Amino acid sequence: MKTACTSRIAFLKPPVLIGFALYAIGVVLALAPMSSAVAGGNAAAELSQSVPAHAPGKWRATGDLITARAYHTATLLLNGQVLVTGGIGVDGSTALASAELYDPATGLWTATGSMANARYYHTMTLLSNGQVLVASGLSAELYDPATGSWTATGSLSTSRILHTATLLPNGKVLVAGGFGGAFGLTSAELYDPATGVWTATGSMNAGRESHTATLLPNGQVLVAGGYDSHGDATAELYDPATELWTETDSLTIGRATHTATLLPNGQVLVAGGLNGTSNNLASAELYHPATGVWRVTGSMAAGHRFHTATLLRNGQVLVTGGNFDDPGSAELYDLATGSWTRTKHLGPSRFLHTATLLRSGNVLVSGGEAIPRLGDILSLAQLYKSAP
Repeated sequence: MKTACTSRIAFLKPPVLIGFALYAIGVVLALAPMSSAVAGGNAAAELSQSVPAHAPGKWRATGDLITARAYHTATLLLNGQVLVTGGIGVDGSTALASAELYDPATGLWTATGSMANARYYHTMTLLSNGQVLVASGLSAELYDPATGSWTATGSLSTSRILHTATLLPNGKVLVAGGFGGAFGLTSAELYDPATGVWTATGSMNAGRESHTATLLPNGQVLVAGGYDSHGDATAELYDPATELWTETDSLTIGRATHTATLLPNGQVLVAGGLNGTSNNLASAELYHPATGVWRVTGSMAAGHRFHTATLLRNGQVLVTGGNFDDPGSAELYDLATGSWTRTKHLGPSRFLHTATLLRSGNVLVSGGEAIPRLGDILSLAQLYKSAP
C-alpha cells in the first residue's frame, strides 16, 4: 500500500522533474517552470556580500545505501546508528517501504524490517522511549530498534504529506499542516506515545506545506513559511500549554522547501528555499525568540532548494546540496560573523537527500536525486568531517 495516490507518484516521474517540478500537485501548477539561468541570476542578485573561498572540512566515502532512494527520511537512533526509511526508488516513481540501518563503526548499511506502507514525503520522529514514529497519509507506524520491526499505531485524523512533526518536551508529537488534497492544511494534531492515539489540537492561522517547524528553548514551536497557493512569509508559534497558535513576525521574504536550524544561542537560522515566483533563494535570516523579530543575515554563495542544514559541534551550520548553479557545493554559516564560506565540494551533487549528525561529529549524507541528471536516484553516501 502506498500512502500517496498512484497519480501523484506518476506525476513525479523524472521527465516531469525539470526545473521546479519536484513538488506537490497544485504547487507545480501554480508555479512557472524554472530555468537554471534565471535561478542563477536571481541568486546572484540576492548576495549582500562576497563569499570567501573554501573553508576547512573534508568529505570521504562510506558504504552506499542498499537501495537507491530520494524523498526519504533519516534519524539518529539512541544506539548511534542511523535509520533510513522509504522514499522514491531508482525508477524515480515507485514509493518504497524498505528501511535500512547505517553503522558508523563499520561504515556499512544493513537491511532492517520494512514498513507496512510505502511512503515518501513522510516524517520520522525519534520518541523519548527510543522508538521511531513514521507518519504520512492517514497511517502511522512505530519502529522498535530492539527488534528491528514495525507495528501499526493510531491513524491520523487528516491525511497529509509534506507536513512537519515535532517532539514536544512532554513527549507528545505535534504534526502540523501539509498537503491533503488541496493547498496547505491549517490543521494540527498531537500523537501520544503512551496511548498510541492522535487528537486534534489548535489549528494554525495559515495553511501551509513544505514549511519548517522548530522547537524553541522555551518549549514553544516556531512554524515558518511554506506554500499555500504561493510562497508564504508568515510565521506563528504553538504553545503546548494552551494548544493555541499565535502569529509572530513574518519572514523578510516568502519561502518554502527551506531549512530552519536552532542555533546554540537560541536563535533560528532559516536559509534558502523557493519563493512564490519559483526563484531559487540564496538569502538567509535569523529569528530572535526574545523579540519575536526576523532580521536578515549573510546570504549564501548561491541559491539552494530541497537542501539540508546541519548544526555542527563547533556551532557552524553546514548546508549541502540543492544548488543547481554550482553542483556539488556545500557552505558553512558562522553565527559570530553572520557570513557563509564555501567548504569542500560534496562531489556528486544532489538534492532531496538526507544529512544526519553522528555521535562522532561527522555528518552522514545519503541518497537523493542527482544534479543535473534529474531522475537519477542515488545510493551514494558520504561523510563530512568539519574543522575543530
